[in-house]
Order: sequence, then structure tokens, then C-alpha cells
Amino acid sequence: MTRHIVVGYTATPNGKDAVAVGARLAVASGATLHLVVILPSEERSVITPPDAGYDRYLRGQAAEWLGDAADGLPAGIPHETHVRYGESFAEGLQATATELGAGFIVVGAANGGLRGRHRLGTVATELLHSSEVPVVLAPEGTRDVDPSAGVTRVTAAIGTRPGADVLLDEAIALATATGAGLRLLSLVTVDLPSSVDTGVIRIVGESHAEQVLAQTKDRLPASIDAEVVTAQGESIEDAVSHLSWLPGEVALVGSSRLAQPRRLFLGSTAAKMLHELPVPMIVVPRTRALEGAVR
Repeated sequence: MTRHIVVGYTATPNGKDAVAVGARLAVASGATLHLVVILPSEERSVITPPDAGYDRYLRGQAAEWLGDAADGLPAGIPHETHVRYGESFAEGLQATATELGAGFIVVGAANGGLRGRHRLGTVATELLHSSEVPVVLAPEGTRDVDPSAGVTRVTAAIGTRPGADVLLDEAIALATATGAGLRLLSLVTVDLPSSVDTGVIRIVGESHAEQVLAQTKDRLPASIDAEVVTAQGESIEDAVSHLSWLPGEVALVGSSRLAQPRRLFLGSTAAKMLHELPVPMIVVPRTRALEGAVR
């Protein structure tokens, strides 16, 4: 059972978004928040000798940025700051998460995204192709949601493809850890081929929704509310855009069935959802071991 959340921090508005989401998860679950800045690896080409003075300046500047970010956290959140080195920002975050046994890596959106929406940058894209730890994507403007609100609801997009059981496990664990309500979004209607009769799709969708809800309620504490909704619309984007979302809510999706075991790869359904989601998205490796879940 992990109690650590890693936030990839940059001294930008998007970095503040990542800190805000990480803080909400920490407030809700009691986890320790680790704010991390990754500097270029100390291993340099022999052609360009390292400049010790410049290295000290960079490290000092990074430490100052982290201090400012930590000062903005709500009182009472256990936290640590780290200046680390890596071949890339994403590689450094993964190494830090592995060292700490972290349950999540949180990163902000790329610059230029629409307010309240996701835009994948280089770091997020690299993480989504290589991380063994669930990655939390913070949409633009999330910093304006009060971190002390914690997590108000967890929505998990559950289909019938391989990895759905792992995602459900993670959703139940997160809801239990945070005390948030759990909403299950049944994707069976979009998983079925378009050639299937609409009446059959409706019946299968209702059956799947009832089955998943019953399975979930058997494993949730009685104090946590659970509900299920079936994706409705011409497409997954249409379905997500018509759902209501609470301030402080998070959405969980599984990685593609094409991903390597215990690694992430953003599938087509999750990628389509990403364009419409106004809340943080947590992408879970399809063979994620539950021991790593925040509970």
C-alpha cells in the first residue's frame, strides 16, 4: 500500500495545475506529496565539460522554485521537495517514482491548451508510452480548484476489453482511500461493433452496467456511494461531453490492450475521452498490481 504521490513540477501555470491536482489527491488519501524538478543528467559529453558554477545555479534555482510551490500548499499536507537528474524529464520522474514506491505521477498539460481541457506535451506523451505507474494528467486551469476540496467523485470508464478488471480494482481502491463517491461509466456500448443492432446494444449495455455495479458494491465500504451510467451518444466524445462533472472529480481510464504488461499506452477510446474531459484523467497500466494502488 503506497502513500506517495510524485508531481513533476515546472515553474509555469501548468506546473501549478499539476501541484494542485497532486495536493487534492494527497488531501483526500493522506499520502505524502513529492514535488520534483528534473534537471539534465549530470553525465555530459567529454566534448563539453560540465560547468560547476552553472550547475550550482540551476540546482539553486530549482530548489527556489520548489520552495515557492511548497509554500502554496494547503496546511497539513505532508510533502517533500526533490531536485533530481535524468536523461529526460519523464525518465527522471519515473526513476523517482520507482525509488519512492509512488502510486501516481502527476503532470500538467502542455502550453497553449484550452482552459479546462487537456493538451499532451512531450513529458506526458513519453510517460504515457513508458510508465509503470499510473499517470495523472492535470487539465489547463485546474490550479483554480481549491486543493483542500480533495476528491469529490471518482469516475471510472469500464469496458469489456482486457484490463477492465484491473481498472475497476484501482477505482475501488481510490474511492475507498479518498472516501469519494464512485461513478462507473459503462463503455460496453462503444466497445461493440457498429454493425450490432441498436436494441441489442441497449440490452447488453444495461446488463453490463448492472453486473459491474453489483460487483463493485460488494467490495465498497457501505459509507461510499456507487452508481453506474451507460455511455450514450454518437461517439465516446459525444457521451463524455454530455456527462456532468463535479469540481474536484477525477476520471480513471485503462491503458490500451496493445500496451506491454505493466506499462501504459493511451488507447483510442481514452484518447478520444481526453479531448472532452474537463477533469484530471488518471491512466492505469492494464496489468497494474493492486499493491501499488493508493488505498
